Amino acid sequence: MKNIIFWAVTVAVAGFLFGFDTAVISGADQPIQALWQTSPLFHGMFIMSSALWGTVIGALLGGIPCDKYGRKATLIGIGILYIVSALGSAIAADPYTFSILRFLGGLGVGASSIAVPAYISEIAPAKYRGRLVAMYQFQIVFGILVAFLSNYLLSGIGADAWRWMLGVEVIPAAIFLFLVIKVQESPRWLLLHKNDEVSARKVLALMEEQDVDKLVADIRKTKVSSKGESLFSGKYNLPIVLAFLIAFFNQLSGINFIIYFAPRVFSLAGLDNASSLISTAGVGIANLIFTMLGLYLIDKAGRKSLMLIGSIGYIISLSVVSWAFYSDIGGMLVVFFVFLFIASHAVGQGAVIWVFIAEIFPNSARAKGQSLGSGTHWVFAALIALLMPYFLSEFKPYIIFLFFAGMMVLQLLFVLFMMPETNGRTLESISEDMSDKHPIADS
Repeated sequence: MKNIIFWAVTVAVAGFLFGFDTAVISGADQPIQALWQTSPLFHGMFIMSSALWGTVIGALLGGIPCDKYGRKATLIGIGILYIVSALGSAIAADPYTFSILRFLGGLGVGASSIAVPAYISEIAPAKYRGRLVAMYQFQIVFGILVAFLSNYLLSGIGADAWRWMLGVEVIPAAIFLFLVIKVQESPRWLLLHKNDEVSARKVLALMEEQDVDKLVADIRKTKVSSKGESLFSGKYNLPIVLAFLIAFFNQLSGINFIIYFAPRVFSLAGLDNASSLISTAGVGIANLIFTMLGLYLIDKAGRKSLMLIGSIGYIISLSVVSWAFYSDIGGMLVVFFVFLFIASHAVGQGAVIWVFIAEIFPNSARAKGQSLGSGTHWVFAALIALLMPYFLSEFKPYIIFLFFAGMMVLQLLFVLFMMPETNGRTLESISEDMSDKHPIADS
């Protein structure tokens, strides 16, 4: 078990780099615009959003190298992308070079959302799989907090502080690259994509698997009948629908709206600038604390139970925030229920999404399925980031929050009537039921 924990923790560090890389740009935002005198449109589309577009493409295409070259090789490539992006963007001499290098980092972020959950789910024992895969989400949240702290500590060192803010990511990226070289390849990839049973058995032995022969036979059964079978052949309709919907509802909860625009939301609620910033920092802390709670509960309560809790918390918190804006109450009432919203997300969708998508596709289609789910997530995240400033200018805040609350009512129906419970089951038994196109019985 110690080998599995080491490999899982090492690979999950890609999540830390994900979170750090996503949040660190906030410290370079205004200094870069002042330095290069970029227009608001150019600054938004290229300087600030280039990494996000890289993330979308990395997520949509990340399944290709995962299947062709392996989970480990893809993770090594991700580490290299992070190092090149961090170092290059820190020393970039013009906005075009900067945008290209941030785009490369975004590719790493998107690809990591494929490779990491797929790898950890394929090495983890069924009873620990939820918390081990959910470590990825915890590392993302932790990386965001560390980026904010790092930016704060480096902000006073001079006019080029932003370069240090971006460049310091080289340190954790280099550590990740060094450590990930030491992990073993996924035995399921070795069997199904490389047909290397000898190497797969060696890895399973290191994993202290009790019945290697049975597991090898079970994995072999999940091999697709024809090489290169399309994800959309009709065989995987059920997991495709489940992956799409959980990713769709993840973003239609409004989570990225709150993360990206929290200071503006709190200002609209009547808080002054200082109170808005303090409250925004509290959002990050609440996210970390309740992500840890979700990580603790996911293998105890199960995926579906956490999604039920989260959905109800979403509906209550978003409805009250909408009512507060409609009634012009605002203030600390909005802050409290935004914190409840963050807690609901961290325990529910935040903890479950990457675990669930990695579990519901069979071994032979896992990376492709992960790409579909993660790509859906990131496309809607990009749309939220692009459209919300416009919607905030056109609609009252209570309408926006009421819309998100309505979407979470639909999510609750999805959880109650469509979402299967995958807790405590082997990947092979889950895929067997999925291929039969009927929901897995609740456990």
